[in-house]
Amino acid sequence: MIKAEGIGKHVTSAEGRLDILTAVNLAIKPAETVAIVGASGSGKSTLLGLLAGLDLPSEGRIWVAGECLTDFDEDGRARIRGQHVGFVFQSFQLIPHLNALENVMLPLELKGTRDARRRAMTMLDQVQLSERIHHTPRQLSGGEQQRVALARAFVTQPAILFADEPTGNLDKKTGQTIIDLIFRLNRNQHTTLVLVTHDHALAERCDRTLQLDGGRLISGGPA
Repeated sequence: MIKAEGIGKHVTSAEGRLDILTAVNLAIKPAETVAIVGASGSGKSTLLGLLAGLDLPSEGRIWVAGECLTDFDEDGRARIRGQHVGFVFQSFQLIPHLNALENVMLPLELKGTRDARRRAMTMLDQVQLSERIHHTPRQLSGGEQQRVALARAFVTQPAILFADEPTGNLDKKTGQTIIDLIFRLNRNQHTTLVLVTHDHALAERCDRTLQLDGGRLISGGPA
């Protein structure tokens, strides 16, 4: 489902060249769950962004769902993301002036889905928010906002879900609820799950862990 060969990412500043990722090789199978772990500054979020096609590597090639991301411009990569990918972020990334239902309907409406309202309602029921559908993000707790974000990510039935520190802004109890939801929804939809986390409990729930150290993959890949 995902393959990376010889991935490097570097930036140049007045101080010189900074290598963020170096010679990363990995492969992720369909429906596999993979955690990316490592110390702060090890390149975790950068790698996630490259695998999702949000940025291009300085060298190397990346394939997602059989298409080589590095062969496309931003519009082409956006098309691939729209067809195959869902996202969950630490900061929720909900549209503040839309209520919960409208936030979940949005990706369906962008795809022209006719029964967007029904599908969004069903998804919000699965994350136990059917009584909060008319609340805007500021009227929801952090855990409720992340549940809306999960519903929005899964409602399009993506082949791949990328999650960047999905429990990072939540207390331990709420974070555990979100972890359970992620894996239940993932199991129901047979989604390939790739997540960045500092949460050892979350990483241990995954099939495999990729560990980065100083921008290099030191364990867990390729498969």
